[in-house]
Amino acid sequence: MTGADRLLLIGMMGAGKTTVGRMLADRLGWRYLDSDAEVEGATGRTVPELFAAHGESAFRAAEAEALRSAVSGAGRAVVSVAGGAVLDPGNRRIIGASGTVVWLRAEPRTLAARVGDGTGRPLLEGDPATALERLDAVRRPLYRSLADVVVDVDDLRPEEVVDRVLAAARLPGATPGCGPGGPK
Repeated sequence: MTGADRLLLIGMMGAGKTTVGRMLADRLGWRYLDSDAEVEGATGRTVPELFAAHGESAFRAAEAEALRSAVSGAGRAVVSVAGGAVLDPGNRRIIGASGTVVWLRAEPRTLAARVGDGTGRPLLEGDPATALERLDAVRRPLYRSLADVVVDVDDLRPEEVVDRVLAAARLPGATPGCGPGGPK
């Protein structure tokens, strides 16, 4: 597969990877895979249940396997990569070699507004805004190093993000005149 055959969406929780990923797949007529959903399907547990029962290390192992599985399938696909998958060097190699990598970049304050009290997100328990600042500081350089395309999503509706991703990745289906910098 070439980079044009697979889009991998990376970014923090709350950046819109799932929403935008589904919309991209629909617009392109490609299959859609979400690594968190793949983890849940493979383990029979939700992410919070897996964290509670076996800890973060078990989740990260399942996450790595889900990523390998998601990028190994034939045919064109949009893959929403779990936000923390980039922490593992092996996962970074897989992501970088598996298609066009699109970073949906958002500021921590935007992410905090989107995730609310962090329910269902084990890494955000207690103080989601502070946790997001801390996670962003660690992950941002990793996302930057992997990204072929960066789309700032803070003030955009999902439809606008989809248009910008398609235009920046030079894929069909983008709204005419809408490039990486927005409508002209």
